[in-house]
Amino acid sequence: MVWCLLFIFLTLGGAADSFAAPSDQGILQGIHGDRSIMPKSCRACHRGMSMRVSGEESTCLFCHGNSSDRGLMVSAGYLGRSGGYELANIDAELRKPYAHPVRTVEGAHRSFEKLPEEVVSAPRHAECVDCHDPHRVDRDAPFAGLPGKRVGNFIAEIDQEYQLCYKCHSESANLPARSTDKHAEFKITNPSFHPVEGEGANAYVISLKEPYAARKQNPADVSQITCGSCHGNDDPAGPKGPHGSRFRGLLKANFEMEDGRAESETSYALCYDCHDRTSILGNESFAFHAQHIQGTGAGGEGGTSCFTCHDAHGSTRYQYLIRFNEEVVLPNADLKLEFKAQGVASRHGSCLLKCHGVEHNPKEY
Repeated sequence: MVWCLLFIFLTLGGAADSFAAPSDQGILQGIHGDRSIMPKSCRACHRGMSMRVSGEESTCLFCHGNSSDRGLMVSAGYLGRSGGYELANIDAELRKPYAHPVRTVEGAHRSFEKLPEEVVSAPRHAECVDCHDPHRVDRDAPFAGLPGKRVGNFIAEIDQEYQLCYKCHSESANLPARSTDKHAEFKITNPSFHPVEGEGANAYVISLKEPYAARKQNPADVSQITCGSCHGNDDPAGPKGPHGSRFRGLLKANFEMEDGRAESETSYALCYDCHDRTSILGNESFAFHAQHIQGTGAGGEGGTSCFTCHDAHGSTRYQYLIRFNEEVVLPNADLKLEFKAQGVASRHGSCLLKCHGVEHNPKEY
């Protein structure tokens, strides 16, 4: 009996590659279905007892981690040598100071889970398969096969990056403290928003650098951006995607949010990537931009952050992405804290508030 079982086990084990072949082409439609990259197809990830795997992330990081682990996969015949590919070290990105919690929260993902979360106590998580379907992912289609959410409703499959982000960063019942509903902020019905779901409300943004434009008039114009335009790898030469960054908020460049920081190219590098610093400090879009950002002290000390007056996602109340940081901006003596625009996209308005001890009751520009 033992010999019989052993014979069956060895026979099936030896034939496993060919056994998987008939069905894997229907299941694996993306890059993982390329036999020049994954010669043993399904068995590269579904290895049974042949290699001990300590969780889904570890499975992915055997190939998408360090070169040593990748070498073991090549030696074992699971990873091909002739696929013409270059695999990045995603594991290193996930170990940066600011990263999606792939390495810190394991085993929380469920294939049947409904996102956004409806239960406050549900564990927040971001595992590899939350953002990538291993059976469908491809070089130019990182979200292929994933169900998504758009305008409050689930759709069959994601076709825009923001739909993936909304699954965790919109109406989730378990949003962390101080986190906000990004879907609500990016709505194209808002008075102002960064152009993620559609072109912006303001038809003319004087500070934009080429190729960015408020309206697409030429083929080279970029009038819409993505979440990944601001959030992602701090190293432009590194792997793409919001895996990890050395900048808080998982941002691609530095963005100082505190009050009283000295203005410089690096202080607001994220904003200056699209908005011309010379235009901003030249007060082309707001008569007192330089005074607010640089302050009145020598060397730019004493200014305040872009974040003090603007929300980089969108504003549900005001034009020009105005949303005051109420840790810095306070109600005035009449208990008013608001912005009043004059006209539409006129770059004129008035503020009723108190900031740095100065009453605005109102101050107009």
